[in-house]
Amino acid sequence: MDQPPTGQGRPARMPRALRRAQVLGIAQELFTSQGFHHVSMDDIADRAEVSKPVLYRHFPSKLDLYLTVVDARGDELLSAVDAAVAMHPPGEVRPHDARAIITGVVRAYLDFVDGAGESSALLFESDVRHDLEVRARVERATEAVTRRLGAVLHDVAGVPADVAALLAPSLAAMAQSAATRRLRAEDGTPTGTARETAALVARLAWGGVADFVPATEDEDDTLSAQGERGPADAAGAPTPA
Repeated sequence: MDQPPTGQGRPARMPRALRRAQVLGIAQELFTSQGFHHVSMDDIADRAEVSKPVLYRHFPSKLDLYLTVVDARGDELLSAVDAAVAMHPPGEVRPHDARAIITGVVRAYLDFVDGAGESSALLFESDVRHDLEVRARVERATEAVTRRLGAVLHDVAGVPADVAALLAPSLAAMAQSAATRRLRAEDGTPTGTARETAALVARLAWGGVADFVPATEDEDDTLSAQGERGPADAAGAPTPA
């Protein structure tokens, strides 16, 4: 008796992990384009070509599915920030690294938005922020970023711990604002490159951080010389005859 050709017959069931990833991708796309309230589990099941019982085996509710998508975006942002600060490992305090740290974190936000596209709005501009559980998940990602930034400003750049803890949320907010603005450029084209934007925002932020960064030995010598000779002399201005 002839055997049926290989591959014919009942299609193989998709592995659970692969099915879950497929559902998450479809849910992210629908939540991003239509918003939480305009997407139903039926919509997601239809797009994924699965039955609702199968969908509910993976995710107990639409909110659970939404939170999983938000968590994934938060993890991506935190990974980008981690990669930026990893170039400045703790150890010897290096105040001159502070500006590079700020630039790197801003760039991490911009790169996150460039990579995630409109789905980054699920983290930055969620339409269900009034829901306490959603707000907690969104804030958890932001708080993780600010803790990481505060720690590296203290451990690497020498900013006092209490000051770093206060500055970090403001720096993260500036980075997020720049990233969101880049995503929402009116003509659909980001203004400037990510590198240019990061440098500009970091320059603005640096004005508020620089006073809290300890001076290096070279800077101390310069300030000492200025104190002995006077600011005008140190700048090269002519002295009265």
